[in-house]
Amino acid sequence: MEKTYSYGVIGGGAWGTALACVLARRSSGASDATQTVKLWAREAETVEAINRHHENRPFLANVRLPENIIATSDLTTLADCDIILMVAPAQFARPIIAQLAPLLSRDTSLVLCAKGVERGSLKFMSQMAAEYVPATQIAVLSGPSFAADVARGMPTAVTLACADAGRGHALCQAIGSAGFRPYLSGDIIGAEIGGAIKNVLAIACGIVIGKGLGESARAATTARGFVEMQRLGMAMGAQAETLAGLSGLGDLILTCASLTSRNFSLGHALGEGQKAEDILGQRASVSEGAMSAEAVRLLAETHGLDMPICLAVDNILAGRESVDTAIENLLARPFTAEGTN
Repeated sequence: MEKTYSYGVIGGGAWGTALACVLARRSSGASDATQTVKLWAREAETVEAINRHHENRPFLANVRLPENIIATSDLTTLADCDIILMVAPAQFARPIIAQLAPLLSRDTSLVLCAKGVERGSLKFMSQMAAEYVPATQIAVLSGPSFAADVARGMPTAVTLACADAGRGHALCQAIGSAGFRPYLSGDIIGAEIGGAIKNVLAIACGIVIGKGLGESARAATTARGFVEMQRLGMAMGAQAETLAGLSGLGDLILTCASLTSRNFSLGHALGEGQKAEDILGQRASVSEGAMSAEAVRLLAETHGLDMPICLAVDNILAGRESVDTAIENLLARPFTAEGTN
């Protein structure tokens, strides 16, 4: 008989809600059909909307949620969960994990689902979380996935990376389903680098389309952006197959090709001439690429890497360059051979 797990999700945005749907559908098919999935959200209106209307109207409107998702604003109620998915944005995750860590047993699995680099420390989520939780309890879930698709049960495949192979295998069985397929990896840093870098590159591709530079330019930006992802990944010990897999190239392709992506749509608006502070100020949800761009630039500098597309995005967001100047500088770079560093 399949083991029954208790699940918690931290983060009541679109992605956290979508992952709660994945877990709730599994739980409703278990022998204990009343099993709930606990979803922690900071916003009182989100908690009320989910519990009263079974819909996350602030962040994932028009998607009916399974009734066994129970929202809460009390983090301590997740203490008895076997598996907790940490979906709060990267820049806000540290204080939540610090508060959560003392509540966890040594058997609890903490699955990190945010895609970003912490500013200041320049740490990926697993590196930061390991300051509070044993590394053997940590896993990373990342891959090409839009929240609305996942919430509606559309077929999705992701990478689940875990240093503990036994725990990773158990997590794949506990989280996966016919419509949500996790592929196991031992390469945590590779999965995280792919997820973080693709967000910055999606802004670049959005600028290309918003500026009207055409599909050929978008394809070139995506491909050359993937080279930058590989450069940082290999410098930090990632495996090439991880970067070329679901959490790297797969997520890059998805995020660089659709206005559904918050990062791509941010870039698209920048390309049309809007200001970054105006765009971000109007949004309720976080564009992780905008929050991580500076950290990615600093990581590139730390490792002595040439990552011109990521640098251009950070310069635009920081106001050091206009969109036009950044494009001119990229197009003026010397010709070189493909495959060289």
